[in-house]
Amino acid sequence: MEKRRSNFVRRGLLCLLALLSLSVTAFSQTRTVTGKVTNAADNQPLQGVTVTVKGSTTSTQTDAEGNYSIAVPNNVRILVFSFVGHNEQDVLIGATGATNVALTPSGRSLDNVVVVGYGTQKKRQLTSAVDHVGAEDFRQGGARNALDLIQGKVAGLQIRRSSSNPNTGVGIQLRGVVSLTGDQGPLVVIDGIPGGNLDLLQQEDIESIDVLKDGSAAAIYGTQGNGGVILITTKKGKAGPAKYDYATYFRKEYLTKRPAFLTPEEFKAKLASGELDAASYKDYGGLTDFFDAMINHDNLSQYHTLALSGGTATSSYRASLFYRDFQGFAKENSRREYGGRLNINQKGLNNRLTMQLNLATNFNNANLLGGGGWEDQLTKNPTLSHKNPDGTWYFEGTSTNQYARLFQETNKRQQQTTSIDGRASLEIIKDLKASIFGSLVRNSYIDGAYRELASESSVESYQGTGYASRSTYLQIDYAVEPTIEYTKTIHNDHSVGVIGGYSYRYSVAENFNANNYGFVNDRFRENNIGTGNQLGLGKAGMGSGKADNTLIAFFGRVNYSYLDKYMAQFILRREGSSRFGENNKWGNFPAVSAGWNISREDFMRDISFINNLKLRVGYGVTGNQGIANYSSLVTLGGGGIYRFPDGQYRQTFGPERNPNPNLRWEKKKELNIGLDFSLLDNRLSGSIEVYNRQTEDLLENYTSPQPPFIRSNIYLNVGTISARGVELTINAVPVKTKNFTWNTDVTASTTRNKLDVLSNADFKLPYREYGGIGGFGALGNAIRTYEGGVLGEFWGKRFAELDANGKWLFYNRKGEKVANAAINNSFDRSTTDLAVIGNAIPKLYAAWSNSFSYKNFDFRAYFRGKFGHDILNTMALSYGNKVTKTNLLKDAFGKYAGIKDTYMYSDYYIEKGDYVKIDELTLGYTFKLKTQYIRNMRVYVTAQNVATITGYSGNDPDFIQDLGLGAGIDERGPYPSTRSFLVGLNVGF
Repeated sequence: MEKRRSNFVRRGLLCLLALLSLSVTAFSQTRTVTGKVTNAADNQPLQGVTVTVKGSTTSTQTDAEGNYSIAVPNNVRILVFSFVGHNEQDVLIGATGATNVALTPSGRSLDNVVVVGYGTQKKRQLTSAVDHVGAEDFRQGGARNALDLIQGKVAGLQIRRSSSNPNTGVGIQLRGVVSLTGDQGPLVVIDGIPGGNLDLLQQEDIESIDVLKDGSAAAIYGTQGNGGVILITTKKGKAGPAKYDYATYFRKEYLTKRPAFLTPEEFKAKLASGELDAASYKDYGGLTDFFDAMINHDNLSQYHTLALSGGTATSSYRASLFYRDFQGFAKENSRREYGGRLNINQKGLNNRLTMQLNLATNFNNANLLGGGGWEDQLTKNPTLSHKNPDGTWYFEGTSTNQYARLFQETNKRQQQTTSIDGRASLEIIKDLKASIFGSLVRNSYIDGAYRELASESSVESYQGTGYASRSTYLQIDYAVEPTIEYTKTIHNDHSVGVIGGYSYRYSVAENFNANNYGFVNDRFRENNIGTGNQLGLGKAGMGSGKADNTLIAFFGRVNYSYLDKYMAQFILRREGSSRFGENNKWGNFPAVSAGWNISREDFMRDISFINNLKLRVGYGVTGNQGIANYSSLVTLGGGGIYRFPDGQYRQTFGPERNPNPNLRWEKKKELNIGLDFSLLDNRLSGSIEVYNRQTEDLLENYTSPQPPFIRSNIYLNVGTISARGVELTINAVPVKTKNFTWNTDVTASTTRNKLDVLSNADFKLPYREYGGIGGFGALGNAIRTYEGGVLGEFWGKRFAELDANGKWLFYNRKGEKVANAAINNSFDRSTTDLAVIGNAIPKLYAAWSNSFSYKNFDFRAYFRGKFGHDILNTMALSYGNKVTKTNLLKDAFGKYAGIKDTYMYSDYYIEKGDYVKIDELTLGYTFKLKTQYIRNMRVYVTAQNVATITGYSGNDPDFIQDLGLGAGIDERGPYPSTRSFLVGLNVGF
């Protein structure tokens, strides 16, 4: 027995030695391949190019001179070269082992890598509607928000800024309206963080932005993908010596268009001529430009950022710091920010383990006091003054002295936003990789406001005792997402990619607020709010709240490609949310898409002018969980303070919402057909998308019978909304010579939205109203959407003429001219005299950008416009009518002079909103310095909002709401539209 055991051990040792010998032999059967990588455009060396042994994880990166060295098994003959902004290349290793490569700039190459959610794909393999915008295509000119960089770059994606106020964000909408009460905008994902905060992004930190436009692409994000998905990838550290990149700009803003109200001199002249009724108006002797007094003529914004990066093939880093001071065009209106971003990458276990850590933070100090009050200033009698003869502020009780507010009040925000995320990926065996991702985003702010004892608000509302308020907000979002991925290429023909994962997200938010008055001095302001004497009297205010929600999902995706000719993708996400009813917590969101690279067929070989032609078809289902927390549950609300049997007065509570255990997801089902093309040696390329989407189980509030319900309203899934549209993207290189290049891009989109269903057998709503008119006269809402009707329709009276006495006459449904009193204002379409008088939603969005380069000079011109929509000119409605006893528009004595009647909403004030805007002009110069210390340096000047060509007579039509359900209503006192000029510098060391 002992002998047999000894023989067994001896044989085992011999086998082990043999295996080790084979391993050493196999390991020694490698050769060293060296070479240099250059840029094919200018023959300059490229640093940081990743060189990978094909079919393995072995890789290295080029040094500052573009040189590399890598150990390659003898049986491998191909190296893969990849670098940001350049086409990836598979290169056959030379016979001598020396392999030099010239990488071509990618532009819009089919080999570009596109982020698609939980992974990447080459553009040529995409089967869904996905748009990719790299840093080289970003808009210039000092973006206030990361999404400003791609405005007009993605067909179908509308990005709208309401004004140049530095404390406002952007409105985002993709392919029309998808919900009545839920989230409308796309999900933003930053480096894998779902719902990432855009305040944490600076232009120089962004590598690329990818947009998942259709349901077959967005289904991987399930209930947060209803409005599409925007994936933002930030720059990461790369191997190589330390690099330093500095960028800065300074911006100055000027008024572009001022509402045409009477000047002080014109006002006095109208009074003297009797055109203004002396019984209603008075000359107070002053000559005050109230509007101009609110403008910060000394505004000068600035931005600075410094990035450091470098590392080795196994460890790399990138860190950036920034400071930004945005000075508003209005006084006491600014935003000062500073912060940074850090990225660390580490490889280990023979490059099988990859770890990444990202940290970003932003400190924001915002002055929220200024920026409003423009309507007050425009309409104030311009013969008044800001102050009384004795130097005190003038308060007259019927309007606010907005200028005095800027000196007697404060309203500021201190905000900090921080995110941290990490990812670890391990290659378990060849082609099989497991990863885990985790993130935390923390957003908090403190708002503090104070009104001095002598302020107008204090004097008129708080007996001259001041007023202080303070509020806090904290939100923390957690995410954990483990995934496992398998990729395999079989016989160089079949490519398969499979990914599966789990997602856990938890969000919690809490707030607190307090206000008080009755202060004896202004010394403490809002920082000692308890010293006000109203707390003990029960007249001070106090409130707090807390809410949370959980989202859990299991998801998977399968990609298949045969010879890059026939491709298919399958997605399924099963998701559960705490926001929905007990009977419908979970939902399934499937998608399927396919692609056919027609240009790879044999019958296309002789058609030389077609470089690429691919047909795509996709169908996907997404959901919408963007509703209030606890919407399906009975929640309690305060019922008032009453005396209890013990003689004490206490708050009472009662149900404030009906429960709905059947509350479920809104589901959007979308079919997309796309055609990608590239022609004439890739000088002309683009895509066409045609889509049909329908959102079912729309959530809306309906009247509920009592009993059995406790409350009179209930939140239900009833309706259906649909959208059909076409999108066009064209990229062209009309001219390309040795010294001169012209690139041009065009995007265009059109969408038609309908509210198909709004009622069922039990709950009925014939229409919904949006677009409050506001102002004088209690005119109600301008937009009415009937079941089965088109979104954005203005419903109102049809103007016929003004009679001899200046009174309104309108057409009734029979076409007869009748007085206003004879108009039937019923909402019943079978009897009403009201009619569709316009539509607020543009039929066409278009943008055109041009980039020119001549030697070291570059020039960009960017145009965009909206067409086929209408705008309600509320400023003319209110202040073009002399019945208003305020300062008036000049047109009140011109085109509107005949009106001698009350305020009236009709098509008389509906105007075409079409416009074309020269939005950006940039001229730059790149220095080519013969020094080892400066890698690159570019200076540029930019003009923004250069000119607007439009027939609309109101305010800048670009800043008028055109997204959502209540579009097309011009404001009476919007933040002024500005033209800005910017000087910037980018330099790399």
